[in-house]
Amino acid sequence: MKVRTRTLIATALVLGIAVGPAVAHAAPAPGPVTAPAAEPVTPDGTAPPVYTTPPDAAALRKAIAGVGPDSRDATAALVRVGGASGRWVGSSGVADVRTGRKALDGARFRAGSVTKTFTAAVVLQLAAEGKVGLDEPVQQYLPGLLPAGPKGFEPISVRQLLNYTSGIQPAEGPGDSFEAQYTHRFDVVDPHALIAEAVAKGPEFRPGEKQHYLNIDYTILGVLIEKLTGTTYEQALSARILKPLGLHHTSVPSRRENRIPGPHHHGYQAVQKPGGETSLVDVTEWNSSSNWAAGDLISTTADLEKFTEALFGGRVVPKAQLEEMFTVPAVSDFESGEEAVQTAGLKRFVLPDGTAVYGKTGSRYGYSTVIGGARDLSRTLVYSVNSTDAKGQDMNKVAYGIVAAAFAR
Repeated sequence: MKVRTRTLIATALVLGIAVGPAVAHAAPAPGPVTAPAAEPVTPDGTAPPVYTTPPDAAALRKAIAGVGPDSRDATAALVRVGGASGRWVGSSGVADVRTGRKALDGARFRAGSVTKTFTAAVVLQLAAEGKVGLDEPVQQYLPGLLPAGPKGFEPISVRQLLNYTSGIQPAEGPGDSFEAQYTHRFDVVDPHALIAEAVAKGPEFRPGEKQHYLNIDYTILGVLIEKLTGTTYEQALSARILKPLGLHHTSVPSRRENRIPGPHHHGYQAVQKPGGETSLVDVTEWNSSSNWAAGDLISTTADLEKFTEALFGGRVVPKAQLEEMFTVPAVSDFESGEEAVQTAGLKRFVLPDGTAVYGKTGSRYGYSTVIGGARDLSRTLVYSVNSTDAKGQDMNKVAYGIVAAAFAR
């Protein structure tokens, strides 16, 4: 198999995107995550950059060509590839399929679970300030939240919430289908009610035994941030990250807000009709309060690129605490049984050549987002793809092409 193909598959997995059946036969499934291979060093004792050549502009243009109202996969795409090795910025498609208005380079969008990276960063800042201990039980800071007892909860550390090893079960929602979610798209959800519902189920496994990627851990972290800062989660995020970095187009909507503020792309979900044809349902207006600190962020590709560069560069979280975001716990995944890949707010996959790449995805109906790159910042990637099946099991073909072009070596 060509090195480029192997690297593409591995990179797709690091970014948390499922590789669909169309490519599953192209290569054997990658093996479990292992420690990165020892990197060669230059004469001065430093590791050389992971990426040394500029992004493949032709491949990137090809990846987003054909995006638009007639595409089966995406109505718009915004891409920013950066890092010390070079930059490329591009866009295609339309902001609104009704009007055919061209895609906006500065469009805002729902970033979904990329929110978790921001939430983790705030918690790690608080740890650096001595306001919270990562090894201390969250029950110490939020007494009464997780009742003990024969079927209750053992002490769960803040670190175990950050890396999804808490064992707390998810809260129930209106249902997994798009139709069920769409019917309840304007529901206003209280995060405390979600936590109470999840806690009532009892633990899924003992803390620290396995990793299960769920929103509930970060919902609790949002409440913890409010307790430790004495302000709202939204205000804490703004004061600690958005304002210092100048992320002027990034926000967390209020509990009852359904719209995306400012210039934005409409999001669409493809729905099959009884006759077999599909139609696009506009899903732009949606209440995201059920996702809150786990997935409610609205941003732009430029802001997310700035955040990614600042985060990886140690300008958001101090170096000691930043290691948490590049450390995978030595446990197995609860669902797959394979070795864990999630860190505190990011995800890691080791490429076939031994390179560790880190990133975070976010998926909301109508919107697919990625931030990530090489830890040395020689290559970064941020994209927003208006996928017509953002919650689907298969990887979006447009996103697949972007990842392939951005991380080709």
